[in-house]
Amino acid sequence: MRGRLGCIFWVLIPLFGSATAAADYLETVPVFWKTLYPDGGTGLYCGKSFKRFDRRYNIEHVFPMSWVARSLRCGDRQSCRARSERFNQIESDMHNMYPARKDLNRRRGSMAYAVIKGERWIEPGCDLEIDERRRRVEPRPAVRGDIARAMLYIADRYELKLYREQRELLQRWERADPPDQAERAHNRRVREVQGWGNPLIEGK
Repeated sequence: MRGRLGCIFWVLIPLFGSATAAADYLETVPVFWKTLYPDGGTGLYCGKSFKRFDRRYNIEHVFPMSWVARSLRCGDRQSCRARSERFNQIESDMHNMYPARKDLNRRRGSMAYAVIKGERWIEPGCDLEIDERRRRVEPRPAVRGDIARAMLYIADRYELKLYREQRELLQRWERADPPDQAERAHNRRVREVQGWGNPLIEGK
């Protein structure tokens, strides 16, 4: 089930990248930082600025790679890298990659996104809420649309499963938070490297 994107978007975009796209995730990492964030940028979850070579930050796959591995049934992450070309293509797709503080990336892990009752921020000045018991994460409102468009893009482009409740929430976030200048710039730079954009951003 491709969801509301429809098949028309995907026949226009090469499924397995272009000549300019990196072959795997480890090759993509330096390209990501050099091309998208050469002078630093803004962390996904707290919205705080970081400078170039800030070791507190790494790459967050918004659509968790453990979900991808489970959907493709290729084993754990290392096994999937070794045996699945499709996994490598998905893992290196920069439309799913954003900078995030390492500790927050680790705490989010593979938890689903949700709306959590109350306003129990993870720390002062960082509007990120985590419900460890329910294994749910609520990001700040300013990036909910960015997250939703990345998640829906990956799910529909690569035909991966999203359970109904998660998809419906992401669709609401996608409508409520249209692409801003920063998200469009991210998409444009990824397009320059990979050869295609995210139609959920470019169609707005």
